[in-house]
Amino acid sequence: MLADVLEHLRCPHCRQPLRLDGRTVRCRSGHAFDVARQGYVSLLTGDAGAGTGDSAAMVAAREAFLPHYEGLRAQVVQAAVAAAPPDDGCVVDVGAGTGWYLSAVLDALPGRVGVALDLSKPALRRAARAHPRVGAVACDVWRPLPLASATAALALSVFAPRNGPELRRVLQPGGALVVAAPTAEHLAELVDALDLVRVDARKRERLETALGPRLPLRAEVRWRQVLRLDHGAVAALVAMGPSAHHLDPETLRARIAALPEPVEVTASVVVSTHRLEPSSTGVG
Repeated sequence: MLADVLEHLRCPHCRQPLRLDGRTVRCRSGHAFDVARQGYVSLLTGDAGAGTGDSAAMVAAREAFLPHYEGLRAQVVQAAVAAAPPDDGCVVDVGAGTGWYLSAVLDALPGRVGVALDLSKPALRRAARAHPRVGAVACDVWRPLPLASATAALALSVFAPRNGPELRRVLQPGGALVVAAPTAEHLAELVDALDLVRVDARKRERLETALGPRLPLRAEVRWRQVLRLDHGAVAALVAMGPSAHHLDPETLRARIAALPEPVEVTASVVVSTHRLEPSSTGVG
């Protein structure tokens, strides 16, 4: 619940601590943020664009398809449990979507609370009720995160943006970041057939650059599975990702109809663990 994570949150305007006052979250400087009836709070500043998050249709497609990624979720949970330091601190999921991965991590770490950060309000409506120990917060993850410094024992980034300086700031010294990122082989059978957005060949290099030397790689494992998908599952897979913005719906339906059914599709994701050096302040 939101009340359980307030100690980890900060006002996006003045960085002061926040408190819950009925259905409003307030800071000592007088900034106030209404809690939505679905249980999440928006800590977007007035000049932040709220219209670029996943749409309700994309979120519904993701919720329909995610059970196909149970194996990946298990791999993320395994990495998170192995990396979580014994000290206090929350679990922050940056770009949490519906909270599907975060909820499983919290089940495996019963002493932790989780903060689901996302720009999409349709996703946050689901994340707010994904787990009893999740607090859901609307924010732009490319901007300063509405979190206290050194407050997170663990951070997750699953198919999500990675703001290196902010991740270093909010992690405790010795805290860990678990990243799940697709390889060039991911969904290869569909990329050409459906003209999907391709994985950047320099994705690994960009990840290392974004995280910097103070969040060095400590472990990684590749999750690879051949999925057997019917046409409905293929449509949900496309609709939940970036290709949904670029494809004409009629053309996409025709291309999916031309596929065999079921179609075998390779899922290939690297799950990597990065640890903030214990001597680091995390700032910068």
